[in-house]
Amino acid sequence: MRFSAWAALGAAIGLASPALADTLVDVESEHVDESVAMPTFKVDTSWPKLPDDMILGQIPGLSIAEDDTIWVLTRPNSLGPTEIGRDTDPPITQACCTAPPHVLQFDQEGNLLRSWGGTELAPGESTVTGSGRNAVEEGDEQWPANVHGLYVDKDGTVWIGGNGNGDHVVLNFTADGEFIRQIGRRQTTEGNASEEYLGNPADIAADGDSVLVADGYINKRIIAFDHGDLAFDELYGAYAEDPDGGTRDEPFDQSQATSTGDGGANPESRSFGDIVHCVVRGPDGTVYVCDRRNNRLQVFRETDDGTEFVRDVVIADGTGGTRTASDVAFSPDGTYVYVADMMNGRVWILLRDTHNVVGWFGRNGRYPGQFIWLHSVDVDSEGNVYTSEVNTGRRVQRFVLQGAED
Repeated sequence: MRFSAWAALGAAIGLASPALADTLVDVESEHVDESVAMPTFKVDTSWPKLPDDMILGQIPGLSIAEDDTIWVLTRPNSLGPTEIGRDTDPPITQACCTAPPHVLQFDQEGNLLRSWGGTELAPGESTVTGSGRNAVEEGDEQWPANVHGLYVDKDGTVWIGGNGNGDHVVLNFTADGEFIRQIGRRQTTEGNASEEYLGNPADIAADGDSVLVADGYINKRIIAFDHGDLAFDELYGAYAEDPDGGTRDEPFDQSQATSTGDGGANPESRSFGDIVHCVVRGPDGTVYVCDRRNNRLQVFRETDDGTEFVRDVVIADGTGGTRTASDVAFSPDGTYVYVADMMNGRVWILLRDTHNVVGWFGRNGRYPGQFIWLHSVDVDSEGNVYTSEVNTGRRVQRFVLQGAED
């Protein structure tokens, strides 16, 4: 079975764009199920084209807009003074670099179109004394201390979550960074049963009739709000049951991402693990949720009577460390599911009809086409795949579709 439209696209890339071809590098991959055609990719080493003085920090969010522009969420606070020496007072370098704003928009060629972000764009004001886990914040500042999760909806507005200390909020902005509205409130969380407040939301899916929030790092649930007035709609845990399994008692810190205190991944658990990492609307009314700490996706379907459970999809069972299911995206026609696997440093390619593994690409490493703490994945209208990395990965990559391999 050959996906002819993609094959034609791959041929067009090779014949019509010799300059692009010079920057494309092969990616380590494996075609596991040869009875099914597998999309193939090369990584574009020229993408993105950052301003000369800019360096990227951790990238905990990635979203492809309706116009195929690529939106990236960065953590400038993940960069140290020796990396952004131009930002120190006085500057400690005469050369590069400076930190980027939190939100960046790129065109298909990788040119920077917009950039904005920071505390001045959100309501409230706070002061912080101390640092790290000893930091004490006073005030009502609503911009997250540690941004996490990005979604650009069909109207072009931008949604941002956070998983730092007290970041129990989702913020909504115009494409130019003007504040519109918010869900929840920083420094206020009331557990899995709350219909108003969040607990370190990890991800947002804001198209359709409701805004879905993967809630997330403190809570263990999905919660939905009406897209119009943000009134509460529904909430659920694993298997579309009432959320249980408790909440995280202390603020999340990155050391907990590899903790074994939960006894290890349990793909049969009746509750979500302690990082509900993504929520993504799929084809045919489906909703995919990344239960990362349990190495699984859970698939749901939205109906007139509420959300119902469809199935589990286990991703690389037996994996430890940061574990696997970090984010999900779909090929333009919905044939394939792409799953970002954080620990194994791979993008798994599943056939959506069966959720069987067709193959994978990528590996752990720092060279083009490799990953360190692979975090987010998304796909543009031509089938190109984009990924982002956190921790020491700190980059976004573009994988150009080459066609399909029989």
